Amino acid sequence: MREKIQKIRENFELEFRQFQEIDFLRLSLSDAEGLMRNLQEFKAKHTGKKSEIAEAKKLIKEIPPEERAEFGRSVQEAERQMLSLIQEAEKRLKDFIAETKIRRETLDVTIPGFRWRTGHLHPITILRQKIEDIFVSMGYAVEDDREIENDYYNFDALNIPEGHPAREAQDTFYTTKGLALRSQTSTVQIRAMERRGVPIRIIAPGKVFRNDTPDPTHVPMFHQVEGLCVDKGISMAHLKGTVAEWLRRLFGKETKIRMRPSYFPFTEPSAEFDCSCFKCSGTGIFQDEKCRPCKGTGWIELGGCGMVHPNVLKNCGVNPEIYSGFAFGFGLERMCAMLYSIDDIRLMFENDIRFLRQFR
Repeated sequence: MREKIQKIRENFELEFRQFQEIDFLRLSLSDAEGLMRNLQEFKAKHTGKKSEIAEAKKLIKEIPPEERAEFGRSVQEAERQMLSLIQEAEKRLKDFIAETKIRRETLDVTIPGFRWRTGHLHPITILRQKIEDIFVSMGYAVEDDREIENDYYNFDALNIPEGHPAREAQDTFYTTKGLALRSQTSTVQIRAMERRGVPIRIIAPGKVFRNDTPDPTHVPMFHQVEGLCVDKGISMAHLKGTVAEWLRRLFGKETKIRMRPSYFPFTEPSAEFDCSCFKCSGTGIFQDEKCRPCKGTGWIELGGCGMVHPNVLKNCGVNPEIYSGFAFGFGLERMCAMLYSIDDIRLMFENDIRFLRQFR
C-alpha cells in the first residue's frame, strides 16, 4: 500500500511539472486562461471523487487494524501536499490573469487621443456613382431589379436560344429550383420595358454572376452597367454619340471612341466600343515607356453595344416597325482597374483596409 501511495505521488509530480515551469514573461492572457482550465481538469483528475487518491482512501478497510492509522495519515498527507501545490499554482495563475486584465483595462488620461479615420466609399461605388450622375444629367433613369431570374428573362427574352453556351451550367449559376443568378443586367431592361413601356431611357447598374474561375481579370461576381434607349427614329448615330459623350464626361474632353463589328444575340448590328487611353492620350507611350492600361495600342476596350434586336422588342410588346433602340454594357471592375492602375481585380473584394485607403 505504501508503494501505491508513492506511485500516486510520483505520477502527480510528473504531470504537475507543466504548471511549475511556466514562463510568465512570455505568457499571454489567452494562454494563461487556457492553463487555468487545464489546471482545473488536472485537479479533478488527481484529487476528485474518481481520482487514484480517492480510491486509495476506500482501501483503508482492507488494511490490518494496527496499520490503518499510519496508512490513513500517509494518504491524507499525500492529498494535502497535492492540494497545496495545486492551490499555489492556481494563485499564481489567478494573480497573473488579474494583473494582465488590469494593465489592459487601465486608462491613462494623460495620453493624447487617437484621431479616428473617417470612412469613405469603395472604389467601385465611387465609379458607379460618377457614371450614374453623368447619365442622369443626360436624361436617363437608374433602374434596379432582382438578381435571381428565370430562364425567360435571363435568356429567352434576350433572344438567347436553347443550346447557347451561355445557358450551360459551366457559364451560369443555377439554383436547385431551376432559377438562375442573372448573368447580365439586361434582365432589368426587359422588366423595365414591360413595366414602363416606350419611349424609355435607362441605365441598369448592379451585380451579375458568371461561373468563372477567379483570376486577375475574372471573378464569379462582378458589377455591370447597361444602358437602353428606345424611341422612334433611334439609330447607330445616337448610340455612338451617347457613348462618346459619357466617356468624354468621365475621362476628359479629348477622349475619342471607336467601334468594331461584333456579335451579341440581343443586338443587331452589334459592336465593341473602345476609347482612347486616358493615361497616354491615345499615343501608346507614357513617360517614355509602353503605356500599361492600353498595352501600347492607344485604345482601351470597354464593352459591347448595338441596336436592340427586333425579337427583343417584340418580347417586350414593342412594335419594331415603329420603335428602335440601342443598348450598351460594360464591367465596372475592369474600368475601375484601368482608372486606378490596379493589376488584379480580386483586390477590390478582399476588404484589405490598406488597399481601400488609397481611394477617396
